[in-house]
Amino acid sequence: MTRSYLAAPDLIWTGHINARSEVQDGFDRDRTVRFYDTTLRDGEQAVGVVFSADDKFRIACQLAELGIGRIESGFPRVSPEDTKAVERILAANLPSEIWGFARAVKADIDAHIELGTKSILIEIATSESKMKAYGFTRDKVVARIKEAIAHARAHGMRVNFFPVDATRSDLDFLRAMYQVAVEAGAQEVSVVDTIGACAPEAVEFLIRQVATWVGPDIPIHWHGHNDFGLATAAAIAAVRGGATWIQGTINGMGERAGNADICEVALALQCLYNVPVEMDLTKARQVSETVRKAGGYTVDRWKPVVGDALFTRESGAVASQFHMPDAIEPYSSKLVGAGRGIVLGKKSGLANIEIKTRELGLSLPEDRFAEVLARVKDRSVTTHALVSDDEFRSIVEAVAVAS
Repeated sequence: MTRSYLAAPDLIWTGHINARSEVQDGFDRDRTVRFYDTTLRDGEQAVGVVFSADDKFRIACQLAELGIGRIESGFPRVSPEDTKAVERILAANLPSEIWGFARAVKADIDAHIELGTKSILIEIATSESKMKAYGFTRDKVVARIKEAIAHARAHGMRVNFFPVDATRSDLDFLRAMYQVAVEAGAQEVSVVDTIGACAPEAVEFLIRQVATWVGPDIPIHWHGHNDFGLATAAAIAAVRGGATWIQGTINGMGERAGNADICEVALALQCLYNVPVEMDLTKARQVSETVRKAGGYTVDRWKPVVGDALFTRESGAVASQFHMPDAIEPYSSKLVGAGRGIVLGKKSGLANIEIKTRELGLSLPEDRFAEVLARVKDRSVTTHALVSDDEFRSIVEAVAVAS
C-alpha cells in the first residue's frame, strides 16, 4: 500500500511565482512519486565506504520507516558480508519491497534466487563506449539481455531492465534494447544516466521517448548522478516526463559526485511542485545520520533537508526576524523534523543577545546588550569559532560584575 505525503500549504513559503502554469503544468498529481533506494549498493560505491552487514540491516530498517517503497538490498556476489546483509534484510519482513541487483550474468541472478530474492534489477551496458570497455558487441548485449531476463522470470522474479549509460546510447539501439527486454519478460525499465551527463530537459525528453517505446503498462524508473550538480533537477524532470520511480541514495552518496539525494527530490517535489511523494521526511535526518556514521563521512552543515545549520541563525540581520520563520526560511522546519535555534558569533547582532539571554534564562539589562555583543564578537574573532552557551554565560556574568 502506497503511503502518500504532501506538505500542508501553511508550512511552505516558496512564493506565488511557483504557482505559474509554466512551472506547474505537466505533472501527474494523481500519482504518488515513489522511491527506490540504492544506498546499500550504489551508495556504498562511494570511495572508501564499507558498510558491515549490521550497518546495512540497520539502514534498511530506517529506510522502511522513512517510507521508502523499494530498498535495493545489495549485490551478494561482492562478498560473504554482502550475502549476509541480503539474507538479514529479506528475513526482516520489512514493509518496503526488497530488490536485488545483478549484472546480466546467470551466476549473479542465481545468487539472489538462492537467497529468496523475489525482485531483481538486471544491468548491462548499452552505450558504444561502455560496450567497447566491456568488450561487448551489440549482438552479445541482445543475447545476454534475453538470457538473463528469461532466467530470472523462469524463477518467478519480477525484473527491472537497467541499461547502463542509457543517456549516452544510440537512441535506435536503446529503443531496440528496451523492446528486447520487455519481450523477454521485463516488467519494468530504468532510464540510467550512469555518468550524470544528461541535462534535465534531455531527461524529460528521454523519459517520454521510453514511455512510447515500452507502452503504458511498463513502469519507468529514473536513475541519475550529480556530476553537474543537477541530480535533483534531473529527477524532477523525469517525474514531469512520466517516471513512476526515482532511484537514488541517502545523502546523495555514490560514485564520483554521487547519486540523486532522494530526500532532496522528495522535498522539492512537495514544496515547489505540489506533487505527492511516498516519504516521511520527518525521519530523514535520523537515517541520514545513521548512514553517515556507518560510512565514516560527514555532510555539509548547509546541506538541504539534513544539514545541521539549516534552521540555525548567527547573523544579526537574520536573527532579528527569527520570530517570523516565513521571513527567513522557504519551508517549516517541521517538514524535516528539525529544530530551530540561535547561535552566537562574529556576525551576531543585538537580536541574538536578546534571544539567547531569554533562552538561557539569564538576567541582563538591555543597556548591557551592546557590551556583551562586543565581547561575543571579540571571542569569535579570536577563536575563529562560535561562542558556546557556557562561554556566553561567562561573558554575561563578567559584564554584570563589571557594571
